[in-house]
Amino acid sequence: MATTADIKNGLCIEFNHGLYVITEFQHVKPGKGPAFVRTKLKNIETGKVIDNTFTSGHKITTARIERRPHQYLYKDDIGYHFMDSATFEQISLEEKLISGAPFLKEGQEVEVIFHAELEKALTCELPPFVVLEITYTEPGIKGDTATNATKPATLETGAEIQVPLFVDQGEKIKVDTRTGSYSERVK
Repeated sequence: MATTADIKNGLCIEFNHGLYVITEFQHVKPGKGPAFVRTKLKNIETGKVIDNTFTSGHKITTARIERRPHQYLYKDDIGYHFMDSATFEQISLEEKLISGAPFLKEGQEVEVIFHAELEKALTCELPPFVVLEITYTEPGIKGDTATNATKPATLETGAEIQVPLFVDQGEKIKVDTRTGSYSERVK
C-alpha cells in the first residue's frame, strides 16, 4: 500500500478493478480546504486515459509490472508468437494487446509488459521507430514537391501508410509505430 505522497509518473496502480499507469499528476494545496492530487491515469489494457482526483493521504494499491525483452517470431490463427530473449520461453498474444501490430517484422525486438505477481502478459510495445522496406508504391513525378502531397505505400509487413511523393519502391524508411506515420528515409 502507498499513499498519494508516493505518486509519480510511470507508477502503476490498481484502480476501479483495472491497472492504470500515472501519466501526469499535480499536487494542489488550495488556500481553503484539504490538499489533493490531480492525476491522469492510462488504462494498461485499453489505453483509455481518465482524469481522477485523490484527496491527500488517500491509500492507493500499487501493482508491480515488469518489462521483458522478447523477439517476435510469427503470426498464426492463435495470435502473435514471441520468445523471451533470456529464458527462450514462447508466449502468444492477441492482436489487441500489441501496440503497432501492423509494423511487426519477424525477428524484431519488442518489450512485453507483465504483471509481476500474476505472471500475466498485459501489453506489447514496439520500439518508437522501426525501419521497413517499401514493397510497392506508385512512382513519384519529378518536381512535384511544391505541396505536402502524399501517396500510399505498402511496406514489407503488409501495412499501408502515406509517404511523400519522392519516396520510391525498394527504399527503406523509418516509421513511427505510435502514430503509424512516415518519419524519414534511411540510407
